[in-house]
Amino acid sequence: MTDNDRVSRRTEVLTNHLLRRTPPPSLLRPLPCLSYSPPELSNTISFDTREMRKLMDCHNLEDRDWLFSLILQSPLFNPRHRAGRFFVCPDYNQPMEHQRQATMKRIAYLLDKGVFRGWLTGNGPEQELRKLALHEVIGMYDHSLAVKLGVHFFLWGGAVKFLGTKRHHDKWLNSTENYDIKGCFAMSELGHGSNVRGIETVTTYDSNTGEFVINTPCESGQKYWIGGAANHATHTIVFSQLYINGSNQGVHAFIAQIRDSDGNICPNIRIADCGHKIGLNGVDNGRIWFDNVRIPRENLLNSVADVSPSGEYLSAIKNADQRFAAFLAPLTSGRVTIAVSAVYISKISLAIAIRYALTRRAFSITPNGPEVLLLDYPSHQRRLLPLLAKVYAMSFAANELKMMYVNRTPKSNKAIHIVSSAYKATLTWNNMRTLQECREACGGQGVKSENRVGNFMGEFDVHSTFEGDNNVLMQQISKALFAEYVASQKKKKPFSGLGLEHMNKPLPVIPSQLTSSYIRNSEFQIDLFHLRERDLLRRFAEEVSEYQSRGESKESAFILSYQLAEELGRAFSERAILKTFMEAESTVPAGSLKVNQIIAC
Repeated sequence: MTDNDRVSRRTEVLTNHLLRRTPPPSLLRPLPCLSYSPPELSNTISFDTREMRKLMDCHNLEDRDWLFSLILQSPLFNPRHRAGRFFVCPDYNQPMEHQRQATMKRIAYLLDKGVFRGWLTGNGPEQELRKLALHEVIGMYDHSLAVKLGVHFFLWGGAVKFLGTKRHHDKWLNSTENYDIKGCFAMSELGHGSNVRGIETVTTYDSNTGEFVINTPCESGQKYWIGGAANHATHTIVFSQLYINGSNQGVHAFIAQIRDSDGNICPNIRIADCGHKIGLNGVDNGRIWFDNVRIPRENLLNSVADVSPSGEYLSAIKNADQRFAAFLAPLTSGRVTIAVSAVYISKISLAIAIRYALTRRAFSITPNGPEVLLLDYPSHQRRLLPLLAKVYAMSFAANELKMMYVNRTPKSNKAIHIVSSAYKATLTWNNMRTLQECREACGGQGVKSENRVGNFMGEFDVHSTFEGDNNVLMQQISKALFAEYVASQKKKKPFSGLGLEHMNKPLPVIPSQLTSSYIRNSEFQIDLFHLRERDLLRRFAEEVSEYQSRGESKESAFILSYQLAEELGRAFSERAILKTFMEAESTVPAGSLKVNQIIAC
């Protein structure tokens, strides 16, 4: 079969799929039963894989390959040599304590090799892209290792860097980058997760000593699920309600030491282990209680607000809501890395399932005839190929999100928050659906630990709820879109930003008769997504207004309109993903790479 034949056949398969045609019997072609061989030995690749990788990985390819080589060189990463190839995978069959120790040993190895150099002390988009690229490689190997590093560098380190000022940078950033201290991030509590504004930990200021005093006032106020707290962290960022002279100034962030350099828990602090989990057992999640813990006044991260030695509360941001939003800024990096990680895990699971489908045979279509490859069954193609197409599109969306993040400005922070929330929810939901389909598509082999897909399901299910519950994030997105809609209506101004400019144009007209060529037209496709988003935004705004007219508060109206809110959030995200893919595809020159992209998507 020639390359053109393969392309034609793939086009025919996807055309039949899109138009729901009954595939011709010739697609179920029996092939001779052969002994197993990897699919790449018997199938010619019709495009340049290096060029495709440049498109998918987007940046820092040499840095990625350097880190891959470091991982292969160390027995800490369990490298195995099979059939001329190296494979690395954590041993998830080890006890929880062994997995935690292995995570710390791997961190020590990577630290010694200079992997983390510049992760906090470096500045600028190039440094940030390098950090993101290396973190992605680590996440492809082991989620526990990536999360442990994410907590230390992105959450603890990010809070010090972005919420702190020079005095904090000088004292903490180098020691964090060198792992002289080990940081964690104490925001979530037993009684409050997504509702950060409602956390119960209380901090007061003692002007006589120049110290803040931190307390856990009740059991629901204990810090919970704090990564790194159970065994290793020496310091934490404590998110707490700040009271000055009896007045609550809202949630603020403080640095507190929880262990000394020998690992002993500090006085007036109690720590407990969260125990074994369905995944991420290489991360020591813990619970923390504070009992009149005193810290220096300088340990308040004060880029947003400060307290003078005499106890006067100072902030250039007078609006409490805006101050609260500023304190949540470190979470944006977490949502970016989670969204990107979800795409890479979807890619790995699809590669496993599709390779299996290119070697496994089942049933013959003639008496005593040879069995048929799984991927030659249209039903199997329908299971995997649409997911493959989605992950292509989502790769470009994730890359665009990273570029937005590393090139952020104060003006763009709002858009980054909304887009990162949308992509985090959409890409992680899609990842879990992909993992389930790939596990089933591998049959019994998908249950084996070395297949990885089953383990991925336990490891990455948490993506749906940490760094923001996906359903809550969808409602936040819809609220933001509602605000844009109301502002545009009241001020009689056109929509600007968040990709909503299509709302300023006349309503697209869909012809009554649709031909195959019209359906495949990219302008028609984006018009459909525009119509969907436009309709849902209008209906959502009308429904919220209707509830308010009946006497419901705005917040209550949003809650009652939850179904449209989630549908609108999905529509916004999926339109943005499609638009990003179409823009990326338009930059690819004509050739086999472009043909394969179009066939996939």
